[in-house]
Amino acid sequence: MRFVLAIVLFVAAVVTGGLGIAQRTVLAPPDSVTSELELTATAPVTVIDGAALNAYEGTQTIAIRGGVEAAPVESPSPSASPEPADAEAPAEGEVPADGEAPADGEAAADDAATETDAIAVTYGRTVDVIGWVGEAEHTLITVDAETGELVAQTVRGSEAQVPSPLGSDLWFGEFEGAGELGLTLNVPSDVSLLVVSDGTLPAPQDYRVTWPLDSSTPYAGWLIIAGISLMVLGFIALLWALWHWRRQRGPRRKNPRMPTAPRPSRYRPTRPRAVVARPKGRRSIGRSMVVPTVALGTVLVLGACSADAPFTIGPSPEPSASDAPVEPSTPPIAVNERQLERIVARVAERIGEADETLDAELAATRMAGPALELRAASYQIRSANAELGALPAIPVGNVQVALPQQTDIWPRTVFAVVEDADDETVPPLAMVLIQEDPRSQYQVHYAVTVVPGNPFPDSPPASLGTARLPADTPLLSVPPSNVAPAYAELLLAGPESEGAQLFDLESDSLISQIGAAAKAERAAALPETAQITFENAVGEGETIVLATADTGGLVTGYIVETETVTPVQEGAAVNASGAVQALSGVEQSTAGVVARYGVQVLFYVPPLGAEAPVLLLGFTQGLISASEVS
Repeated sequence: MRFVLAIVLFVAAVVTGGLGIAQRTVLAPPDSVTSELELTATAPVTVIDGAALNAYEGTQTIAIRGGVEAAPVESPSPSASPEPADAEAPAEGEVPADGEAPADGEAAADDAATETDAIAVTYGRTVDVIGWVGEAEHTLITVDAETGELVAQTVRGSEAQVPSPLGSDLWFGEFEGAGELGLTLNVPSDVSLLVVSDGTLPAPQDYRVTWPLDSSTPYAGWLIIAGISLMVLGFIALLWALWHWRRQRGPRRKNPRMPTAPRPSRYRPTRPRAVVARPKGRRSIGRSMVVPTVALGTVLVLGACSADAPFTIGPSPEPSASDAPVEPSTPPIAVNERQLERIVARVAERIGEADETLDAELAATRMAGPALELRAASYQIRSANAELGALPAIPVGNVQVALPQQTDIWPRTVFAVVEDADDETVPPLAMVLIQEDPRSQYQVHYAVTVVPGNPFPDSPPASLGTARLPADTPLLSVPPSNVAPAYAELLLAGPESEGAQLFDLESDSLISQIGAAAKAERAAALPETAQITFENAVGEGETIVLATADTGGLVTGYIVETETVTPVQEGAAVNASGAVQALSGVEQSTAGVVARYGVQVLFYVPPLGAEAPVLLLGFTQGLISASEVS
């Protein structure tokens, strides 16, 4: 029996250890899965859906091979455009009668336009990718739910060409290369990839996506250790069996008994006695057998309790959709915080270039509305006098406040407060940026200097965003559309104006600069031969309202102040100076001079029912036009 136990332990050791080694070698699961797709599409755009990228868990390693050619153009049939039978081809070097010979550069350009190996890849939210594609014909790559393989379908559209997606404010990231491009991402299912070649030729045709698989064998090591342990126990059992066998087979040295006289036998019935053998029953197993048996049982229990995939019988239960907790859905935000920082940096760089070259057209690529109107006038003033009309630069530094709009449609609005990282004495700049459509860039519509000392209201976290409210919303203490007109009247008429009680006049630093009292001082400073009149009106800037954390609102406004200086005596003239002279080109006029100033303002309007007044948070004021009175 001891030899049998040793044999059993040896067999168990070989099986257990062999299974552990096999899990590391021949039975090892694959460490990755790859899906390849080769297209024959002619669409200029390919979209790899986020669900396809997340067909398996883990990072996505994507390989894209470029090198595409233009689709062949069918030559017209002879009957479509008949030629005279006796028409002669032009001799070598002769220019055809109906046109000019193409230059070598033009021929090379035509050849270059028929093929390319360029690859441009961007990735962003699926709703943004689809929005950018728009009506363009494109190839959509998804995943087959049954096979797990990538499949493609062509989505027809009215656009055969698209611009380059590189540099767009929509994307989380972008890549470009030539020939073959490889990248590793880890994007969620609501993020998709957009791939183009040059926007005119078909998009790259070869795609390969690889996902890592969990190839770990957590019980292989334990099985190998168990096999070694069983092997050791087997050797112990073998030595024990040999020792016991030698003990039973050894010589028995006993002295022979002396002969005795025989006794008469007497018949007695006797019971059959059991042959001396191993004891049976509850005490049949000695203590020497307990340890190997317990060790073997422990190994078997450990093997039976394995949770690794090769030992799983039947499919694992999966939670049903009804068991999953339902989270409240919120609209996606226009941009995340990292995108906003990149957008602000791009805006600062572009406007910085425009400020150096005084290029209003370059500034128009990143500015619009009141901000662009003031910037363009500043460039005209500086071109006439470099010491006048300078505006604060867009700071490059920390985004103090990031407040994107909650929306998945266009136009989109983002509010940001940026402070200069190099100079803390420079007041922060509050900007309102708007993206009109998916293929346009964010443009600054309002750029106001924050008033020091006035507390900024609490804003929702950037990851949550906020709602853009209509200008006539009834949710605020004052309708936003009424704020700018009331403030324009306050600047003109002073505290006696009808809407003066709506505003916090004590903390308002703009009133002291261009308010009614400042206007009166300006009029008193003119000579008796001239007079000045003031007019205030709401400008063409859009009133933008963004909700704050306390259900109040950030409200923008644009006010245009007009100053007209005219002579009051016959033969008298008025003199223009400073920025007015530089912008109008008029030094002296008998008809008078009219100047228009743009005032961008930012207010905090409390929620409905609050008793707090409207608070001025920031403003920017400057000359936007000047001319002689016609």
